[in-house]
This record gives sequence, structure tokens and C-alpha cells, in this order.
Amino acid sequence: MRHLIETALLTHGLSSLSNEYIKKQWPFKEANLAYLENGTVKTGTIEDYLKLREHPEQIARIDCTALESAKAQGLSGAFTASATMAVCRELDIPVAVTAGMGGIGNVEGEELCPDLPALERIPVILISTGPKDMLDRTATFSWLREHGVSVKGINTSSCTGYVFTGTPLPLEPFDRSLPIAAPLLLINEIPVSDRITDREILTEAIQAGHQAAAEGKAYHPAANRRIDERTNGYSSRIQLASLIENARAAQKLP
Repeated sequence: MRHLIETALLTHGLSSLSNEYIKKQWPFKEANLAYLENGTVKTGTIEDYLKLREHPEQIARIDCTALESAKAQGLSGAFTASATMAVCRELDIPVAVTAGMGGIGNVEGEELCPDLPALERIPVILISTGPKDMLDRTATFSWLREHGVSVKGINTSSCTGYVFTGTPLPLEPFDRSLPIAAPLLLINEIPVSDRITDREILTEAIQAGHQAAAEGKAYHPAANRRIDERTNGYSSRIQLASLIENARAAQKLP
């Protein structure tokens, strides 16, 4: 099925991965990456996008609430899941792809991440690895279900975390034989055997994220950077692999 892939993770979340490494791993030839270049929405190939990634400090992190303003200001930016969904709606594309998504948590200014209202209001299916590990997954899924968003697992009956493993939360199994339509969140987990086991690293990442937010910087890139540093780049490699697997899952949708 036609889809667009978010670029915020590729730009600001995989700090130790070079453009060359990403290009080598990337299996898709089509222009399925969504981003903003000088105020214009672009859908590009990995080669197109990586030119922009060469200067990440000049690239804004844009969610759906900031998209129109960013266009008007002529900014260049990477799209989060919610902005990718908004662009999918503009271009009549039915599916957006992300890796770790936002949710409900104690991140200043992101107590309710725009990804959740986007799932409720934008008629685009989202495929995600799951809410990021520092978030309240129980509250996140409760909010979605209370607001009419169906949450289903691809080849799993529970959500157990993102790059770490937490308490299993039940999911409705995804049945490929049935018609699908938004509002729908599909969870496609990283195998538990591939995840990081040292949860002290998560504690350090949360602290790094809050410190960045206190300094007026973005929380999630700082948290991701700390996990990357503490795992010698392993966390970035499994997140990139998960993003790719989620895009492959999108290709297989009926």
C-alpha cells in the first residue's frame, strides 16, 4: 500500500549512523520519505533526503501543529509521525510509517504528544514500533481507545516496549484478511531478543532528555543520543532496522 516514512528519526535520532551506513541499509528505491525543504513539502528517495541530513543542526523537527508555520517561514525540516500523517492526507496517501512514536508522558510541552490527536483526527493509518520507552504506554493506549482509535498488533498480541522491554499490554491482533481504515494504529514490535536489557541506560536517557528540555532543546533526540552512546550505536541500528521493517509491513497491507 502507498505510504510515506517519517524523517525525524533519520535526522535527529540516529546520532552514530553515517549517511553511508543508512544508504547501505536502506532497501527502497521509491521516493517515500517525507520532509520539508525551504518551505516546500518533498517526498524523496534516500539519496534525495540524505543530502539534507548532512547538516542536521539546520533541520527543524516538525510535528503536525508546526507544519503550516514551518511552510510559511520557508524552513527545512524533518517530519515526526504526526506531520507525516498530515502530509499523507494532503497527498491522498493512506499510510504513514514511523518507528518510536509519541504518547502521554512527563516531557515538558509534550504531556500529550501531537501523534495521538493526529491519529484521532487525520484519516491516515499509522504503523509504529510502539510508544517510546520513557512514556506511559498504558495511558497512551487508553487515550487512543477512548478517542476511537483502534490499536492492533502485527504478529503480536501485546505491546511490550520499544528498544527496552516493559510490561506487556494487550493488543487486538491484526487480521490481514479484513478491510482496514483509519483511525488505526498498527504496532510492529522489535523482537524482544534484539532489545536492550540494561534499564539503567533508559534512566540515564530520561535524565539527558529532561536536561535538554530545561536548556530549551529537544527532549527525544537528546535521550536517543544517550542511549546510542551507552550502547555503542546498537540502539540506532535496531531503530533503523525497525523503521525499515515497518515500511515493509506497509507495503504488504491489503
